[in-house]
Amino acid sequence: MTSRKIPLAPAEGWITFALVLVMCVVVALAIDDSRWVLGRSEYLDLLVYAAVGGALVGFIGPKVGWGRWLTYLIGVVFAALIVPILTGLVLHPEGASIHDLYVATADSVVQAWFDLTVRNLAATQQYLHFVYAFALLVWATSMFASYAVFGHHRPLNAVIVLGVVLLGNMALTIDPPLPYLIVFSIASLFLLIRAHVFDEQSEWMRRRIGDPASISSVYLRGGTMFIVVAVLASGVLTQTAASAPLAGAWDGVEDGLLSVSRSFSRFLPTGGSSRPVGLSFGSNAQVGQQWNTDPGLALTITRNPADKAVHYWRAVTYDKIDPKGWGVSTTTTTEQPANVSIANDLSDLTDGVDPSSRHTVQFTVTPSGFRDSIIISPETPVTVDQRTKLQTIGSGRFAIFEREGGSESYTVSAQVPVPGNDAGQLNDSALRQTSTKYPDDIKALYLADARASMGPESLKLEQKILALAESDAPIDIANAAVKELHSSDFHYAVDVRDLKCESLSTVECFATYKKGFCQYYAATMAVILRDVGIPTRIAQGFLPGTKDSSGVTERIQNNNAHAWVEVYFTDYGWVPFDPTSPSVSQLAALPSGPPAASAKPRASSSAGPAASRFIPGERDPGPAGAVPGTVRANLGPLVGVGFLLLIVVAVVAFLAWRRGPRGPTSADGAYGTVTRIASRFGFAPRPAETVYEYAMSLGQILPDVRPELQTVATAKVETTYARHLMSDEGLANLKAAQRRLRVSLLRLAFRRKERRHRR
Repeated sequence: MTSRKIPLAPAEGWITFALVLVMCVVVALAIDDSRWVLGRSEYLDLLVYAAVGGALVGFIGPKVGWGRWLTYLIGVVFAALIVPILTGLVLHPEGASIHDLYVATADSVVQAWFDLTVRNLAATQQYLHFVYAFALLVWATSMFASYAVFGHHRPLNAVIVLGVVLLGNMALTIDPPLPYLIVFSIASLFLLIRAHVFDEQSEWMRRRIGDPASISSVYLRGGTMFIVVAVLASGVLTQTAASAPLAGAWDGVEDGLLSVSRSFSRFLPTGGSSRPVGLSFGSNAQVGQQWNTDPGLALTITRNPADKAVHYWRAVTYDKIDPKGWGVSTTTTTEQPANVSIANDLSDLTDGVDPSSRHTVQFTVTPSGFRDSIIISPETPVTVDQRTKLQTIGSGRFAIFEREGGSESYTVSAQVPVPGNDAGQLNDSALRQTSTKYPDDIKALYLADARASMGPESLKLEQKILALAESDAPIDIANAAVKELHSSDFHYAVDVRDLKCESLSTVECFATYKKGFCQYYAATMAVILRDVGIPTRIAQGFLPGTKDSSGVTERIQNNNAHAWVEVYFTDYGWVPFDPTSPSVSQLAALPSGPPAASAKPRASSSAGPAASRFIPGERDPGPAGAVPGTVRANLGPLVGVGFLLLIVVAVVAFLAWRRGPRGPTSADGAYGTVTRIASRFGFAPRPAETVYEYAMSLGQILPDVRPELQTVATAKVETTYARHLMSDEGLANLKAAQRRLRVSLLRLAFRRKERRHRR
């Protein structure tokens, strides 16, 4: 009985299809392993199925005679039918009807769109739209790669597209999964070798010379040995390389990416060990589950040695508090000349505070790792020695102060309060006597958005804080909140990806699990105070740095980045409170002040907040919405990877040169190749120039390929004008000439002088 041939069996062989499938699945597994969505790898397990689906469509299309666009159209239809079902299974892992799975995916995508556009939230609580987007990306790239191999017969295109996605994922990951790159490189090298063997076999069969099977074994044996040696050499280099030749390659480049990263941060998924481009603060901040920051130098601040105060260095204040992030309301931007006060009436921006109750500090900031355009200052800056842009909200409340950015130093003058027990100074007693009749715009801006972030556990926490407060005075409630959040019930942690908080707000998550970092502490205190009628906002910036022995230079690291809260008190303005764990907080308690009549006392009282203490070496890992600094780790593995990629590029270049034009060669096609490549570099034929004249002019510029140019020109003239039919030998010579010219003509890009002469 004779065996029946499978109709869809590829002429390239099933091994070729297996190699393409391996490459697509490896890319899917690498993205899955990076845990991009809420730090949970199981949410992206469907990517493997998306990769297989896309690869099958790209394989079946050309085998049944579909064209490129018909294949892609059918692939899009299948993706629209299958991917939403796979995505919905993330929300219903136990299974559900197809209708329910579609509804789950559609509802998440629509709600995410409304959150980020119509509602203009700083972040969205939805996450299925991220899963859906990743699945579509993997499906599309797999389909393109498969069709490139079996439809266009261009495996190099498949390697490039899939490789770009894989390397892009690795470049954005702190701990890149190197095994995936190794497997991908091996599969891609074998794919290119098999494709080359297939082309050579086809050529031998067409010319009826020798046994095509013999060339296959020779190429595959030699190619396998080459791949084994290349992988082993790259592995040895990975383990032994200690230098970092590219360590400074990104220096200066990341500065231009900061504003872009700030603009798009709220549209990107949270989670995963992402490798950011630098430290930045923006008008929208998204609270995630993990923060990784560079311990390198962010800023150097030169201070007056007479200023002994410990300053929190503020960058941005947020009036909007959303369930999963913070934001700044619509701002009004005013350009300010250098060394000119930011307002004619300073009280407009210092919230009605009497300037005589504050003192002015002056300091110079020298950016290092932190080169953001936002100006760093304790409290509200008054003047800057550079042109600036002031952004205000409401009736003129301070929001953001910006300069051009970069590494240039700038000098700032700021007015800061004076803690103490004397009249006009800042202390608990004075704040306890302030009025709670707040300005209308203060109430509109800083008492909103509370209940949207609260749930049963956060409401319980609110009641506990109110019970701890000594009185109904805002200062006592704020102190009670700090004391409770400083207690041992709450645990400081920089990685909370293990928490099941997908459907919970930041505040409810923290109140439920009592675990998190500064963003969780600050958001929780701010929302609770707002809910009881106390105007509160969130601030981001840096913790105090390390001073030298003279007290002049204060060095601030990237991992000093921090978030805290500021509470509004009539006649005193904004007063900072740091509810984050005492192991991180450096904000000293305010003086108690002279005895005075307090607000209505509560039945139970507390001893007040414990003094903050600081443990050296323990820093807050970074602010929500910030893009933490890049960790400069040992680049030995990356050097090895680079070596392996260099080998891949060399093999690709060699095969591209060897393979030359695909399909049958014709005189018109060869001459068209020459004119097309040359025209791209400014050497197109002149209107009255004959074929021979054009070949001679190119030959004068590239004398080493004159014979090939003459071969192409002769074939063009004889077949077009003399109607000659080319022999097999003539076609072979023409193909060889075209193959060499495809590479040699690229040198025309460097012949500018001859280009001007031809014009």
